[in-house]
Amino acid sequence: MDFFDERVLAALKDGKPRSFTTLLGEVGFSHNTLQHHLDHLVARGLVVKEKMASNGLGRPKFAYHVPSTATKQVTAALQNPYEALVTLQFTRLRHLCRFEKGGYCKEAKKSCAPQNCPQTRK
Repeated sequence: MDFFDERVLAALKDGKPRSFTTLLGEVGFSHNTLQHHLDHLVARGLVVKEKMASNGLGRPKFAYHVPSTATKQVTAALQNPYEALVTLQFTRLRHLCRFEKGGYCKEAKKSCAPQNCPQTRK
């Protein structure tokens, strides 16, 4: 995570949705830089992009916020910038796990599932 990602996440960590224009004023980046980093954070699942209600014609406006599922990850990453933040779907993690064997977790002695996995943060 770089300086730009940290600034965007710090602005959004309270969970309140912000429009692109509001966020642009808060972080002080150029339009393209902010758009690039927001797209990157949305793809990683750390930020959610939602369409805002509109009464008029024209392009839709979007609001950005940190989802409640990623709040712990974002807070941990902002507190310790030297810790790498990795987001990975559980199905991909299963392929890397040394405890998983055929859908069964040898460490937890249960089925291999996110709620049973000893390697995921709770």
